[in-house]
Amino acid sequence: MWRDLLPVGRNAATGGYRRHAWTPADADCRAWFEREARDRGLWYEADRNGNQWAWLGDPADGNAVVTGSHLDSVPDGGAYDGPLGVVSAFAAVDALRRRGAVAGRPLAVVNFTEEEGARFGVACLGSRLMTGVADPAAARALTDSGGVTLAEAMERAGHDPSALGRDDERLARVGVFVELHVEQGRRLAGTPHPVGVGSAIWPHGRWRLDFPGVADHAGTTLMEDRRDPMPGYAATVLAARESATRMGGLATFGRLRVAPNGTNAIASLVTAWLDCRAPDADTLEDLVAGIAAVAEAAGAEITAESGTPLVTFDRPLRVRLARILGGAPPLPTGAGHDAGVLASAVPTAMLFVRNPTGVSHSPHEHAEEADCLAGVSALTRVLTDLLADDPSEPAQCEPGPPGGS
Repeated sequence: MWRDLLPVGRNAATGGYRRHAWTPADADCRAWFEREARDRGLWYEADRNGNQWAWLGDPADGNAVVTGSHLDSVPDGGAYDGPLGVVSAFAAVDALRRRGAVAGRPLAVVNFTEEEGARFGVACLGSRLMTGVADPAAARALTDSGGVTLAEAMERAGHDPSALGRDDERLARVGVFVELHVEQGRRLAGTPHPVGVGSAIWPHGRWRLDFPGVADHAGTTLMEDRRDPMPGYAATVLAARESATRMGGLATFGRLRVAPNGTNAIASLVTAWLDCRAPDADTLEDLVAGIAAVAEAAGAEITAESGTPLVTFDRPLRVRLARILGGAPPLPTGAGHDAGVLASAVPTAMLFVRNPTGVSHSPHEHAEEADCLAGVSALTRVLTDLLADDPSEPAQCEPGPPGGS
């Protein structure tokens, strides 16, 4: 499975991945998911928000155990962020079947769409729509860098955008969600633990900052006559870095758009996107307020695009997973995940597979094969326990409707 997925959406020049939502690379990823589901005789469906599901057992029974992650990427992202969770989920299904174990509850593998928000700017969009956190009309109107709306992109990909929105029927099917993910940091490096259990996700959000100016000639306009937005933007970047370092948070300007974007032209507009994260809501609020004050002093207009509150994963479920895995350590994270969005609706948990360098969202993202296999083993043990009617007894599993939908 891993080898089949590796070439999809890969940028030969950088070695990174560009698997953006509703693009040809995304279509190839979605086809891969459907093929893996049908090859196993699992019942396949795509929901109203574009998320993909592969069911073992009858979803109508409800109280399902769900696992999976996402297949999309940030621009020139790594091979592990997202796909490791989906590949490991299918591998865990295979392991359960090899053991002859069958469940008293339905089991599903899921691929959430537009988790990274790389194309339309809102992270975890598929899970946000499903849980009602995202407004469907606003989502349909989101545009990519080329001016294509989400609705247009979905229609071109053969998916109906008119049905976007909260999916209470589907949420009612889900009893618990466990997402496996590559670790984004180095907390497990140098420890004997290849797998950790997620404890919490820092509150975080994204803001768009528009710095207005007046276009003019770089070679003839006196410095004192310029209305150049770039110095205000630069001052804001430096303030963000200083404030985040001082307050123990994280602030990143990773995306920038300049008009008219000419080497010999003073900019008429600088649009920048700010990503901020912090250990708690008060720190995040203070951090963003300080950055905003510097930006507004430079004439910028600030628009909040997305926000996620502090997520503390279900404590009984975390304790249970740690017990199943022999005391796997708890790991907080500053990265957002679909599990964090679903936590408001169903009990959720996360497993993190050791990352020796801590690098993520980069072609250099990596996890050792032995640790990936340990992750599959850990996920299999967790699913076995959760699927059992009596957690003290081995689980037994049966296939769902043959042939898929």
